[in-house]
Amino acid sequence: MISLPASNKTATTIMHELAVCQNMLARVDSIAREHGARQVRSIHLQIGPLSGIEVDLLQQSFSIACGGTLAEDAELLIEKLPVRIRCHACGEDSETSINRLVCPRCGDASTRLLSGDEMLLHSIELAENAAPVQQ
Repeated sequence: MISLPASNKTATTIMHELAVCQNMLARVDSIAREHGARQVRSIHLQIGPLSGIEVDLLQQSFSIACGGTLAEDAELLIEKLPVRIRCHACGEDSETSINRLVCPRCGDASTRLLSGDEMLLHSIELAENAAPVQQ
């Protein structure tokens, strides 16, 4: 169980992650039932640093939200994705930091975000299935 912090901003952040987790679990439950599973063994998420998701709070929320679901005993696996950009000036695709969205090759600031702002349900492993279900 988590205790709510004194700060309203932090409490709002926890509520955001809890709502995200509940929505993700609803989707996982739907997929598991479609495949006739009785239990979810693991859930693999991919999360970018620009997604607005606090990974630690999502993990805490998962332990609360999964109770009474097919994923109650599931392991939550979170893969952190890099920020990737494409430069409009030189065409380079590259990884960069969240606070430096300029091309590392030519230094131009005219870039397009390719990844880093997503939260993806990559796969789930069902108790009845030998292999993970890819999404």
